[in-house]
Formats: sequence, structure tokens, C-alpha cells
Amino acid sequence: MASAFEKFWEQKSFAVAGHSEKKKFPILTYRGLKKLGKTVIPVDPSAAEVDGDRTVKSLAELSGKVEAAVLELPRSETAAAVRQAAAAGIKNVWLHQQSDTPEALAEAKKLGLNLLSGTCAVMYVNCTSFHKIHRFLFRLLGKF
Repeated sequence: MASAFEKFWEQKSFAVAGHSEKKKFPILTYRGLKKLGKTVIPVDPSAAEVDGDRTVKSLAELSGKVEAAVLELPRSETAAAVRQAAAAGIKNVWLHQQSDTPEALAEAKKLGLNLLSGTCAVMYVNCTSFHKIHRFLFRLLGKF
């Protein structure tokens, strides 16, 4: 039976938010989702495009329905991004490991979001060699 973490990736459309010029995780998640045939919108205030696709600067700029958001942002930005996701009508939100804060978690709960956190998004959508090990260990620990 699939876990809530695995079911999250069954959505058809995603916004992936991050600073791709500073960290590689948003790009890895973005590419993994595209490879899986998902509709993916890059949200990146630090880059004009990701892999040739034009970015939007924030979740508030999304035009159209998106089912899920993956937030791979610094901890200082997650609570605001959770609020933006809710305002954009996104109910399913993933906070990349170590980016959750008590404020972001409280906001998600208050706004009635399906929020998942505490694990790496990349191991679900872009299983390179390192992430295969990560995925294997999380399965062993029952956290996948």
C-alpha cells in the first residue's frame, strides 16, 4: 500500500519552488517530474528560466490550476510560500527536508493544507545513484 508520501506524486500538475542558482534540488525535482510526464511550473525568484522554461517569481504569480507545490526553499521563506500556495488554491504541499518551520507547519494546518515534510522530494522523482541509497534507507526505516 502506498504511503502518503508516495501518493503525493500521483498529482498531475506541480509547481516547484526554489532558488535553482543556489541549490540543485529544485532543478532535480523539476526534471524528475517532467520525466514522469507531469505538468510542472518552475517558481524561482533567482532565475528567468529553468531548462528553457520561463519561471514565475512566486506562487502568487501562478496562472491556472496547480494540484501540488513542492517547496525547496530556505526555512526563512517557507511560511510565506505555504500561505501563497493556499491563496493559489493549492491544497497539496511538500516541504523539502529540513525546510519546515513551526510557523510553516502551523500555517499549513490553519489553512487546511495536506502538508508533507521531513523527507527529500528528489528520491521520489529523480532517483540518481545517491538518491537510490537515500530511498533504500528511508524504505528500511519505514519513512518512505
